[in-house]
Amino acid sequence: MKSIKELRTLSCVLCLGQALLPLLFAQSQAKAAGSDPIVTISTGQLRGSLTSNGGAVFKNIPFAQPPVGQLRWREPLPAKAWTGVRDATAFGPMCNQNDNKSMPHSEDCLQLNVWTTKWPQTSPVPVMVWIHGGGNTAGSGVEALFNGEVLARHGVVVVNVNYRLGIFGFFAHPGLTKESPHHAAGNYGLADQIVALHWVRDNIAKFGGDPKNVTIFGESAGAGDVNALIASPLTKGLFVRVIAQSGPAGAGLALADAERRGVDFAASLGFTGDDALAKLRGLPETELIVKSARAGLGITVDGWVLQEPATKIYAQGREQKVALLIGNNSQEMQPRGAPGDIRQMISQRYGPLADRALAAYGVNGANDPQPDPENGSVMLQFTTDNSFRCGTVQELIWHTAAKNTGYEYQFSRTVHGQEALGAPHASEIPFIFGTLPVWQNMRKYNDSDQQYAPQMQEYWTNFAKTGDPNGGKLVKWPKFDAAARAYIDFTDSGPVAKEGLRRQACDVFMENQKRQGL
Repeated sequence: MKSIKELRTLSCVLCLGQALLPLLFAQSQAKAAGSDPIVTISTGQLRGSLTSNGGAVFKNIPFAQPPVGQLRWREPLPAKAWTGVRDATAFGPMCNQNDNKSMPHSEDCLQLNVWTTKWPQTSPVPVMVWIHGGGNTAGSGVEALFNGEVLARHGVVVVNVNYRLGIFGFFAHPGLTKESPHHAAGNYGLADQIVALHWVRDNIAKFGGDPKNVTIFGESAGAGDVNALIASPLTKGLFVRVIAQSGPAGAGLALADAERRGVDFAASLGFTGDDALAKLRGLPETELIVKSARAGLGITVDGWVLQEPATKIYAQGREQKVALLIGNNSQEMQPRGAPGDIRQMISQRYGPLADRALAAYGVNGANDPQPDPENGSVMLQFTTDNSFRCGTVQELIWHTAAKNTGYEYQFSRTVHGQEALGAPHASEIPFIFGTLPVWQNMRKYNDSDQQYAPQMQEYWTNFAKTGDPNGGKLVKWPKFDAAARAYIDFTDSGPVAKEGLRRQACDVFMENQKRQGL
């Protein structure tokens, strides 16, 4: 028999154990709550990771089959299922390109990344799908500048998409047209984006996103892409709102012209005749990247993804009925090469309207005007107007004439110490994503920038939620209409509502476009 002392000791241990049980259970629950999140989608299970704000991120999710071998230059096919739990805690490679050589590239790159606002998500929230820029020849959804964690904190799910670039994404050739079931070629990068949007529709609810409330947004070539997607018959029902940053809709290449470029490229490699396409598919991806650096590719009016030029569809009011927020930066980019004679450039561009255009830019006299405090020199005004700003105004006039909601902006916030350079191309991106630290060494952001960025994030996510960027204490952003042309200017001192951005210059720009049948 045990002694009285031994029984008392055992009794105390049992009591202590009973007292510790709730604590141990609580610790076990806390550990489980803090473990890696797992989600089941249409192709299998994914293990992601938690973010610092209580959300989750899932990286490197395949949305299509690898477009390699005989699938090079073909319509993307839905991803295949896998067994077990796929690790989704590390980014995959960028799509093949000549830029960003410090990061992994691959032809097998059709993946996307998802950031949630919290985990688990108990009720569906709006979804924002980012289409990166880079001239449709560079960039990716894995760049630190496009990290979706901060933006997702505003109550949205953020999706960043990779899509085929350059020769892999925008190459046309008569052989490709002939073998296509749609008798089309050239827009493989856009087709990738469309398949990614189908993936969002089918799977995003598992991440807490609302598949019926999707906004697509992009910058530069990504903006041009989302504007093309508005005009595509293949995207109906896949999104309800669009944000285009520095990239109005373009006409695109005619299929015959794109095919000629493809034939010329193949011939430059010595590939002609019926087996040219097979030889091109047989080239290693690394060799194809180098040899295609000057191939001159772009979005094509292929008869399938784009049945007609996007600008024509907008002008006739046949684009999708979606809310559109679109704008540009104040001094998008310096002209390449040696600066030409601005009067000669304007006269060549505007022909019989040259006198009006020269007057609009203040160069109809002997002396050149002083640079505009916001929009820079006459040359910068001209290049930004003709490549970005006035095409944006034209698109909004067309889009709102078709009874769609539109909002215009200009981002004019300058770099500290470089105010005369205005707001260059892409300078709004770190404010939208809350990724100012990525460019900190280059831009020297300060406390005022840290306070400015959340305002822009609110505008963008408010628009994604309701189609109206306004809310709370934000400066009122008026809707666009053809008469007043109201817009909001993101100036150094804060957002300011204005009207008629570059009205005189844009009026003659639009008249010239109409004269040329564009």
